[in-house]
Amino acid sequence: MHLRTYVAGQEAADETEFVELALGIDIELFRGPLEKETAEERHARRDVAREVLRDLRESAEAGDEVAGWDALYADALTRTVPFMRAARGPRAGTGAAA
Repeated sequence: MHLRTYVAGQEAADETEFVELALGIDIELFRGPLEKETAEERHARRDVAREVLRDLRESAEAGDEVAGWDALYADALTRTVPFMRAARGPRAGTGAAA
């Protein structure tokens, strides 16, 4: 038996999509992907994230409390590093003892 999960009338295909639908935020857009991205991809993603964050802040200033909380969450995500990406292995210059 397969159970389906819906958020606001949309079916969530997996856990990540469920979180995005529930929170209203594309986590990878603000945090960055777990996989390596090119400098061009990172630049494009960050440009879009800045635009979305600006729109959320404008909506919050116009009285949308949910947009205000979303803006705070999205802004915090921009300052995080996914654990899997951070734990990929030794960084240049850290040596074996690090």
